[in-house]
This record gives sequence, structure tokens and C-alpha cells, in this order.
Amino acid sequence: MNRLQGRLSSQNQHIVIVLRVMILLLLFTVCRLIFLAFNFHMFNIQHFSSLLMVLLSGMRFDLSAIIIFNAPFIILSLAPFPFRVKKWYRLILSILFFTINGAALMGNCLDCVYFPYTLKRTTADVFDLVSIGGGGDFFRLLPNYLADFWYIFAIWALLMLALIYLYNCTKGVLLPVGNRLTFYLKNTLYLAIVLIVGVIGSRGGIQLRPINIISAGEYTTAQNIPLVLNTPFTILQTIGSEQLEIKEYYANDNVLKDIYYPVHQYHNQPDSLQKKNVVIIILEGFSKEAMGLGNDTLDHSTYKGYTPFLDSLCRLSWSFPKAFSNGKKSIEGIPAVLASLPNLMEKPYITSSYAGNTINSLPILLKPYGYQSAFFHGGTNGTMQFDAFASLAGFDKYYGRKEYGNDADFDGNWGIWDEQFLQYTSHTLSTLKQPFVASIFTLSSHHPYAIPEKYKGKFDKGTVEIHESIGYADFSLKEFFAEASKTPWFSNTLFVITSDHSSATHYEYYQNSLGNLAIPIMYYDGSERLKGQSEIITQQIDILPSVLDYLKYPKPFFSFGESVFQPSAKHFDICYFNNVYQLIYNNILLQFNGEKVLAVYQLSTDPYLRNNLINDPTISYLKQESLIKAILQTYFTRVINNQLTAKP
Repeated sequence: MNRLQGRLSSQNQHIVIVLRVMILLLLFTVCRLIFLAFNFHMFNIQHFSSLLMVLLSGMRFDLSAIIIFNAPFIILSLAPFPFRVKKWYRLILSILFFTINGAALMGNCLDCVYFPYTLKRTTADVFDLVSIGGGGDFFRLLPNYLADFWYIFAIWALLMLALIYLYNCTKGVLLPVGNRLTFYLKNTLYLAIVLIVGVIGSRGGIQLRPINIISAGEYTTAQNIPLVLNTPFTILQTIGSEQLEIKEYYANDNVLKDIYYPVHQYHNQPDSLQKKNVVIIILEGFSKEAMGLGNDTLDHSTYKGYTPFLDSLCRLSWSFPKAFSNGKKSIEGIPAVLASLPNLMEKPYITSSYAGNTINSLPILLKPYGYQSAFFHGGTNGTMQFDAFASLAGFDKYYGRKEYGNDADFDGNWGIWDEQFLQYTSHTLSTLKQPFVASIFTLSSHHPYAIPEKYKGKFDKGTVEIHESIGYADFSLKEFFAEASKTPWFSNTLFVITSDHSSATHYEYYQNSLGNLAIPIMYYDGSERLKGQSEIITQQIDILPSVLDYLKYPKPFFSFGESVFQPSAKHFDICYFNNVYQLIYNNILLQFNGEKVLAVYQLSTDPYLRNNLINDPTISYLKQESLIKAILQTYFTRVINNQLTAKP
């Protein structure tokens, strides 16, 4: 009996667990308020009552994440064994508690600054990005992030100090164990009760299905969903979630095809193809806001933007003021631009289990007509697996930092400076046999937004940190065109200029789920015979069909998008974030969670998305709802069944 003597908290251990869960709920709520403070302009919190609703409903998701993350700690704390009162065991429990919850708090803190780039809470695909980050990109750049966002780590440290203090406050005075049989029976009962309550808490209640990311839409608007959620919860919910399920909105295939069909053929004559070169330039992080041209919505008559060359090129191109991305990450933008594949699932297509599917791409479709192809990206080979995707997409050659072969021009972060690498690209293109198709992906306008020392002070620093580096990237693009225009292949080339995604913005118009997707898309013919501006809605996945249409490609091909040269086509934009699918079509922005419509906005009168008209009987959104369901059913069926090409 003496060996069983020990000390226990004067509060029963199960009460201690409850108190510590409450401490974590408090700190998660503090994190939510900090997250809101950093990103207040991204959400729609008009009254204290709406904030209170967000905080209270968010606790349901916090409790679920806290219980799941802390399950090992809870079970080990309540294990009905006398040695749990030993100092060494309690020390192990303390280390386990602080490690688990330190990581959870860190996730919440990091999303305060990461959210503006993705418009969603971080999900499990972040681990893929770290692991495929390109030959150590992540670890090489980590010191830069630590330096630039030191205040986030300071906030995290303060939260950890609070956690340690409050944890120690629950230790209380220790008492003897007492009778062995009573100890075992009582603590086994406590453990069973806590486990039952824990299971209920982890699934968010006793409802039929556990809560998930979609469940946040029950409490707030789609715009505020990230505020209700927490980062540990979204990571937990998306681990191993890449396996898709076929949607069955339409039982009749003919009805489905009448609404939406991804196989196209614009020209029928076998010899109709115009063998022009195609160069697709993808500008890292270029938001529409950064351009001076076409920003009338800002109502700033003196607004000049940060892209003087891109503005001048836009005047000589076929351009689109209503152009949008299909995602918020580079790893999502590349398949959209080059293979007309939007990312409508949680994991990026490139890192999903479907990445090995047979796909259409411009190099694959044009190769039978004698086209050579090359992909240019000055980053470290392997970054974001762009080189692997380039191979999958049929590019003959990949030119990266390794092929450039001169690290004297390495920017110290991502790869070769844009100016030098674009000059190298122009010279390399001149060695290719015509016709050729090439993709160029810039990199300098990416965090940490460095520019060469010799250009410090040359470019406007603007109102957001990225603006100076956008000025440098625009200058580098100008130098590229100056060099390329001297070559014999230039006048026989169709250039497509776009962005992989938008970046941090300054004006309110570009800080909601409409404006935050706005990017440049323009088509420039080196012979300068393609000029004008179109008011149709276009998106990244429209680039492949538009190029093929312009070249008069004669065969059927697969594309989730539509050609901008087909005025009668359904022109829309579709994207996915926060478990919400968003469609922009016919002046309506519709948000859909896969089961029901969450929000409807009239863009002509409400570009800031302030008035959800879902309950307005005068607004009809049947066409939009039918189209998004048809797109989703087609997408999931085709991706799951590896049907991403047009059959002969």
C-alpha cells in the first residue's frame, strides 16, 4: 500500500483535464481575434453580434481540434495507474502537452499572414509543399520568413507563456492516492466518461455526421468561413482527403452535356492549322490591381499602377478586364494555364493521386504538327514539382536554375533573377526549331520580394510590399520583349501573358473573393494584328482552348474552359477554396458547398459582395446553379476515371 502512496491534485484529474481544455479554448479564441485583426478587411463583420456569433460557433470547431490533437495527452493523464503521479511521468505529460498545443497555436498564428495569399485556412497539402519544395527551397527560405514575420513568432511566444502559466495554475495541491481498489475503479470510470464526452466533442456533437469544413457554412457567410474555422481543424480534416467522390446531380448524360461538355472542336479542315509559335508567359503573383490600365473600378483618376510595360503591351493586345484565376497558388495555376485543369479539390492536382492521369496540354496536342516545346522557370529544379509536371504535360525540354548554369545571378532565395533569366530564355528560344510552344514562369515577384541591389530605388515601393518587385519583374519583361523583338521568330509568335495567381492587394475592391482572383490575361500577336478589349469573363483554363482556336487547330480536344474567340460560348470563372465552389457567370457570383447554394451576388450593383441575395425572390440564379453542378459532376467523373482527353 505504501508503494501506492503518492500525490494527486486536490481537483480530480478529470476536472483538471476539463480546465486545461478550457484554457486551450480561450487561447484558440485569442488566436481567432488576432487572425481577424490581421485580416479584418477580408471579412464581413459589421456588428458586435456577428463577431460574437463567429466566436461562439468557432468554439465548436476549436473543441473538436483540441480534443483530437490532445487525445494522447488526455488518455495518458487519466490512465488508471498509480505511477501517473510520479514527477518523471508528469514531466513527460507536460512536454507532450506543450509540444502538441504549441504546434497547434503556431498553425493558427502563421495563417494570420499566410491567409491573404490563399484565401483559406492552411490545409494538409502544406506538408506536400514542404516536402516537394524544390531541393530545399523551404528550409533555405525559412530564415527569411523568420526575419520578415518575426512578430508572428513573438505573438506565438506570448501565447506559449500564457499557456505555460495557466497550465501550472491547474496543478493545485497534491493528495495521497488512497485505497488501491477504489483508485482503479474510480479512475477507470472517469476515463470512460471522459472518453465518451471526448468522442462527442471531437465530432462536434451527437448529430449523424461529424462536423467538417463545410459545416462552418451553417453559421456564417462563405466570406467568413475561414474566421469560424481554425488551422489545426482544417489540417486534420484534409489529411488523406484526396480521394474524390463522383457527384450525381444529373442522372441523364444528355442533359449534362447540354449544360456543359468539355470536348471541343472549332475547325474541321485537316490542313487548317496555322503553325505560329506560342509563348505563354506566367507572371508570378501579378494581381490585376498592380496594373495601371483597366483599373477604373478603383475610382482613382491618378492611379498609374506598377506595370508600365505590361500596360503598354496590353494596348497592343486582345485583353480582358474581367479575367480571373482558377486558384490562389502557383501549384494550382500551372495546370490551369497549361492543361486547362482547374483545381476543384482540396489537394493541388500536381500533388494528388490523380497527377498521373493522361491529360491534354498545348505541347501534347501540337507535337504531331511538328512543334518543339520548352518550359522555362529560373527556380531551383524541382520547385513545386514544376519540372515533373512539365514532363507530364509533354514539354520536350525543361530549363531551370541548373540549366542556366550561373549562380552568380542567383537571387539568394528562389532562383535566377528575372532580368537575366528572361534574357537567357529569349536566346534559348532562338535555338529552337519553329514552330515551337514555350511556357515561361517568372519568379522575382515572390516573397521575400527582393530586387537586385543595382535597382534599389528605381521602382515605386507602392502601398504593398510586393509592388517594388512587380516593378522589377515588369522591367525584366520589357527587356525580354526588346530582345525577342529582334529575332526572326518574334513576328510569327502568339504571346499569352497572364499570372499564376493574385497577390497581396491594397484596395478594398481587390480584397474579396471576386477581386482577389482578378489577374491579367492578354493575347499579343507579334505581327500586331490582334488588338482590342473584350468584356467577357475569362479565366486561366480558357487559355488552352483560345490558343488552339486562334491557331485553327482541326481536331477535337479536351478543355474545362472555353475559347475567348467564341462569343457564343458560356464564359465563366470557377474556383474552389474553404470547401466552397465559386462560379462567376452572367453578372452573378454564386457560392456553392456541393450540396446547396450559400450566397448569390449581383456583380453589376454589388462588386464588393456586401449583399447576399440568396433570399431575394427577384434574383434568379438557376442558370448559375445548373452550370456549377454540371461542371462539378463532369470534373469529378473525368478526374476519377482518368478521362481528361478527347477520345479519337
